[in-house]
Amino acid sequence: MRKYILLLFLVLAGHTVFAESELVTWCAPQGVDLNDDFTVRVRKQGQDWITLPTYLVKVDEVRETRHHVENASMVTFDFSGNVEVAVTYNRGTVNVARVRPLSYNIPFQVKGNTVYFSLNRPGNLSVEVNGDIFHNLHLFANPLETNVPDKNSPDVIYYGPGVHDIPNGVLKVPSGKTVYLAGGAVLMGRVVIENVHDVKLIGRGIINYTVKGGIQIRNSRNIYVEGIVATQCATGGSENVTIRNVKSISYYGWGDGMNVFASNNVLFDGVFCRNSDDCTTVYGTRFDYVGGCSNITMQNATLWADVAHPIFIGIHGNTQKPEILENLNYINIDILDHKEKQVDYQGCLAINAGDNNLIRKVRFENIRIEDFRQGQLVNLRIFYNKKYCTAPGRGIEDVLFKDISYTGENAGLSIIEGYSEERKVKNIRFENLRVNGKVIYDDMPDKPAWYKTSDMAGMYIGPHTENIIFQK
Repeated sequence: MRKYILLLFLVLAGHTVFAESELVTWCAPQGVDLNDDFTVRVRKQGQDWITLPTYLVKVDEVRETRHHVENASMVTFDFSGNVEVAVTYNRGTVNVARVRPLSYNIPFQVKGNTVYFSLNRPGNLSVEVNGDIFHNLHLFANPLETNVPDKNSPDVIYYGPGVHDIPNGVLKVPSGKTVYLAGGAVLMGRVVIENVHDVKLIGRGIINYTVKGGIQIRNSRNIYVEGIVATQCATGGSENVTIRNVKSISYYGWGDGMNVFASNNVLFDGVFCRNSDDCTTVYGTRFDYVGGCSNITMQNATLWADVAHPIFIGIHGNTQKPEILENLNYINIDILDHKEKQVDYQGCLAINAGDNNLIRKVRFENIRIEDFRQGQLVNLRIFYNKKYCTAPGRGIEDVLFKDISYTGENAGLSIIEGYSEERKVKNIRFENLRVNGKVIYDDMPDKPAWYKTSDMAGMYIGPHTENIIFQK
């Protein structure tokens, strides 16, 4: 680990203020897979550049109906204050570049084949050259770690820098333990938190990209996961779970990022998901997890669906003992992509009620959707998908879309549709929905009198729906 501290002296109203800036980087352990598409350097202002190890990660590109695994890049570091970043593209000339999410408005300069920019706050970013999103750089600029555990404590399972092979490929964590993956640590096995309580999995280490499943939380309570990079992080049959600043990148089939099954009181905060299936889901009964879901929140997140949905709710449940999925909140989220050719599985913001599920009290707020490749903005349906369900859902109700913006040209026709008069979609409110900068609302002055407001938003509102309104 390399640590650099810079004290900045500021004179404000005659007083001297000491503001500490810090940069923490790590070396890659010997034998880990790297990618030389980019050379990435960071520094504090006025200090020497530090070259970061650029790790190999794999992502999924769908061309027509074929899946192609592609090699992308990843770097990670911690900092406070301000840091300068230089990303050099080693495969040719930089004609155009992007630093995303675009909502961050990070200014950059291109000099030769190097992209330069500065950061003044942590963020999970994508740096893209010449429009290539499948061989991009994932740049994870973390906040500084706090409360690093004592590696000599009997309650700590400590993995320092290096590659760590796990017997049988599975690390099962006992109750009351903290698993710490230090920066520069690469774990060659899944972390399974099952039938336990009061467990932490923290650090700045990596669960190797070849490890399917990554992190699994099963039938447990009082679980905290923070800072780790993994392929997946699923929660089932659990309660009181917090997942903070975890990054999920998957490339294989059914590579969902952060599933929730039959769980309560789950918080995702500051996560990044780039996945080869749904980025995040909420389901009822599924596999050996039984029950509905309540109080699920995802906030301050970045979602990128190379396949399927960024956000997907509701398809699985218990037809014989109907369940409720409620109090679901998605707040302050950037959606970078959505790509799905199958019409039944589209929607950046998708609620599809099956298996007699009732889905209610859902809040989508302050969500910025960039120009995805293929799919729909919104998909709210009660349906009977016989491939995955044994009955249609019971209903979708009390859903708020507030401060949602989409900028782009590729969105298909969004769908809102119920199933029958007993199985409706109702009480849906769009508040300050913006499509390419235009607010869509019922009294908008340029809407022809014979148009539905949904026509202005590119939405089809079908039968068995009730009380769907658009407000400014």
